[in-house]
Amino acid sequence: MKYLSLIFFMSLLPQYAGKSLRGDGSHPRTFEDIKNEIAGYSDTAKAIIDLAVHGKAQNRSYERLAVFADTVGPRLSGSKNLDAAIQYMFSALQKDGLENVHLEPVKVPHWERGEEFAVMLEPRNHSIAILGLGSSVATPPEGITAEVMVVASFDELHRRAQEAKGKIVVYNQPFVTYGETVRYRSQGAVEAAKVGAVATLIRSIASFSIDSPHTGWQNYQSGVPQIPTACISVEDAEMMSRMALRGTKIVVYLKMGARTYPDSPSFNTVAEIVGNKYPEQIVLVSGHLDSWDVGQGAMDDGGGAFISWEALSLIKDLGLRPKRTLRMVLWTGEEQGGVGAEQYYQLHKENISNFDIVMESDEGTFKPSGLAFTGNAKARDIIKEIMALLLPINVTDVFDNADGTDINYWMRDGVPGASLRDDLSKYFWFHHSQGDTMTVQDPNQMNLCAAVWTVVSYVIADMEEMLPRTQKNQDLEDRKSIMGFPALQTGAAPVFLWSPPHGNLCLSFSFWWKTHNRDMQRIACGSFSLKRHEVSETAITAVICDLHYLPADVQMKCKSRYWFMVLKPFTELPLSLCWVSPAGI
Repeated sequence: MKYLSLIFFMSLLPQYAGKSLRGDGSHPRTFEDIKNEIAGYSDTAKAIIDLAVHGKAQNRSYERLAVFADTVGPRLSGSKNLDAAIQYMFSALQKDGLENVHLEPVKVPHWERGEEFAVMLEPRNHSIAILGLGSSVATPPEGITAEVMVVASFDELHRRAQEAKGKIVVYNQPFVTYGETVRYRSQGAVEAAKVGAVATLIRSIASFSIDSPHTGWQNYQSGVPQIPTACISVEDAEMMSRMALRGTKIVVYLKMGARTYPDSPSFNTVAEIVGNKYPEQIVLVSGHLDSWDVGQGAMDDGGGAFISWEALSLIKDLGLRPKRTLRMVLWTGEEQGGVGAEQYYQLHKENISNFDIVMESDEGTFKPSGLAFTGNAKARDIIKEIMALLLPINVTDVFDNADGTDINYWMRDGVPGASLRDDLSKYFWFHHSQGDTMTVQDPNQMNLCAAVWTVVSYVIADMEEMLPRTQKNQDLEDRKSIMGFPALQTGAAPVFLWSPPHGNLCLSFSFWWKTHNRDMQRIACGSFSLKRHEVSETAITAVICDLHYLPADVQMKCKSRYWFMVLKPFTELPLSLCWVSPAGI
C-alpha cells in the first residue's frame, strides 16, 4: 500500500511577467525611463507630505475620525449604527466636494449578541467578563450550569475527549501569533461539540489584557451540534487553568441571548477623483466602515477608512487630478468575512483589466513602516521607486504579501495589491474589544499614514503606464477531473490551519511527479482562495478535489507513482497542513 502525501510548504507563487498596458500602443519604456518618471514626482510628494504632516491638513484625519466615532459609535453588520455610519459618510463625502459619491447596495449578515453573562459558582462566586462570538447561538432561556473542563490545546481536548461530555470547555491556549492562535476562536466550538461539550469559553486572542474579553467571528460546521461560545479574559482563563491543575472542581453558569436574523441590506460607500486621461482605469484605496459592537471601532478600521478619505481630500486640496480615477471604497460587512467586498467584486470584475492596483488599510494606523505589496517582480520594482519618494518621513520599506480581506478577491485574479504596514506591537491589545476607542489613535501617526497612502495612490494613478500584473493561470479552466483518482481523506496526521487576521486564506499549489530515481518534476500549478470563515480541513480538501484538476495527459501517471502537492501560502506566517490518503497503488 502506498500513500498519496500532501505536504504544504511556505513559499511564494512564481510570478508571471505582465504585458505593458500603455494606452498609446507605443513600445514599453525601459525601467530607467520609469525610474526617471517617478523621480519627477519628488516635488508633488513633498507637497503632499507637507500638507498632511505640517500644513493645514495636519491632524485632519484624526479629528474627522474622532467626530465620527464619538457620534456613531460601534458599527456591527446589520445594525442601525452601521446604517447611520454609512449615511454619515455619504453626507460628509459630498460636503467634501468629492466626485461620484454614491452607495452600492449589498446584503450583510445580521447577528446580535443580546444579553449575556457568566458566573463562576464553584469553588467561589466570581463574575466572568465575556463577549459572545459572532454567529454564536444562544443558551436555553434558563442558561447553562455545568462543570468546567480546561484545556490548553486541541490536542489536549482530543486526548481527554471522554471527560468533555456535558461540560463547558474552557480553552486556555497561549498567544503565539494572531494568525496561529485565532483558530481556537474560529474552530473552538466545533471541536468541543464533537466531543460532547455543551458550551465553550475561549481565552481571548490577545497579546495583552486588562481583564478585557475580545470578540470576533466563529464558525460552525455542518453535521456538528451548534453550542454557545464566547471569549473570556486572559486573566479568567489562566485562573481557571490554575484551579483545574490543582484538582479543584469548577462550575460555571452561562447565559447568552444571541440571535441570527436574515441578511440585512447595507452599502459599500464610494467616492472618486475622476482621472483626466484614463478615467476608466481605477486606483482603489479602501478601509472597512463596519466594526464589532464594542468600543468605537476607531482602530479597526476607522483609521484605515479615514486615511483613505484623507488621500482623496489631500489630492483635491492641492488641485491635483491624476490621469486615472482614484476611487475610495469604504467596505461593509468585512468582519463577517468580507461579504460586502465580495459583492463589489462580483459587480465590477468584468472590468478587472482596468483596475491598476487595489489598496486596503486594515491593520491599524500607528507609526507606518512601509507598504506590503503583492504583484510581480516588475511591479514590485516600481513600487520600491515610489516608496523612495517617502524618504522625508523615513517610510520607504516594501514588504511581501499585501493583506486585506476586502482586496483579496482582486489579488487572487492578478491585480496588484498593497496594504499599509505599521507598528502592530499594541494592535492586539485593543483588537475587537471595548478598548478600541479614539484613545488608541495618535494624530501624528495618522498624519504619516495619510501621507504614505496619498503619495503611493496618487503617483500610481498619474503614471503613464499601469503597473505590470501577474497573469492568471489560463489553463485552470481547461483541467478535467481524473477518473479513478482516490478522494483525499484526512488521515492521522495533525492538521494546523492558518487564516490571516484580516484576509482570506490564499494558496497556490503545484503537482509534482516523483520518478523512480527520486527526481522531482512539476507538471501543473494553480491557486485558490477561501474566505476566512470557511477555512477548515473539509473545505480545503473539497477545493483541491473539486476545483483544481490535473491535465488529462498525466492521469495515468497518477496511478503508478507517489504524488506530492506543495501548497504555498501568500503570507509570511507559517502554515502546516498534512493529509495522508491511501492510494491503493
